[in-house]
Amino acid sequence: MSAVHAMPSERVASTSVRYEVANNVATVTIDRPDVLNAVDLPTEAELIRIWEDIEKRNDIRVVVLTGTGERSFCAGADLKNTSNLKGVEYWAASRPGGFGGIALRETLNVPVIAKVNGFALGGGFEMVLGCDLVVACEEASFGLPEPLVGRLPLDGGMLLLQRQIPYRQAMGMMLTGQRIKAARALEMGLINEVVPRAELDAAVDRWVQQLLACAPLSLRAIKQVVRQTGQMSPSQAHGMRLPELVAALRSEDSNEGVLAFQQKRKPQWLGR
Repeated sequence: MSAVHAMPSERVASTSVRYEVANNVATVTIDRPDVLNAVDLPTEAELIRIWEDIEKRNDIRVVVLTGTGERSFCAGADLKNTSNLKGVEYWAASRPGGFGGIALRETLNVPVIAKVNGFALGGGFEMVLGCDLVVACEEASFGLPEPLVGRLPLDGGMLLLQRQIPYRQAMGMMLTGQRIKAARALEMGLINEVVPRAELDAAVDRWVQQLLACAPLSLRAIKQVVRQTGQMSPSQAHGMRLPELVAALRSEDSNEGVLAFQQKRKPQWLGR
């Protein structure tokens, strides 16, 4: 694995998603503000391609996922322009990684921060549930309104929400389709931080910098272990020899961290 290092700004644009990489940070922005950043099939296909690209790279240490504008992070599936599949056909269709390719993704070991700038509803909320850290502005709101329109939160919502908050709080949201504000989501433990909109960029950057201060292979190992052993007993999980864990323990960075501590300096992470 080659060294992790600062990269010049790199942009890959599409009609519906902006993908930028700079200084080891990838920013993925759903860019459909005219429909509250709702996701149609071409947008979801583009998101899946982006996650696959990030998984192949070793220069990306943090990902920030957000939406364009001040109204919506993502309002879920674009019901006017998604698919002719309905009901059982939709459920049976292959959807790699859950909604947006991220809700149920098991192969992305880089930490992902959801920067929630407005509505996170339906599939948009499922994408938030698939992220590792969540920072929201005060106006943000979260919900799974699918039963209100005769649908189901099939692409991660029913599976993830019950695992991330207490049962009755999860069922209260899912069975009523109710929307909750950011302050309530913070109380429930769904998100990490709520800030005024004017401070959202700075708050997310603070989290990014805290992640970049850590050894990248350590973060990848932590995420892989947590994601893949969450349903095991502690003793079973402790015995797992997962690839990212082994790579971190064998890395040059594991020695660099101790040496830097002894020399009272900041470590210089190589990512190997």
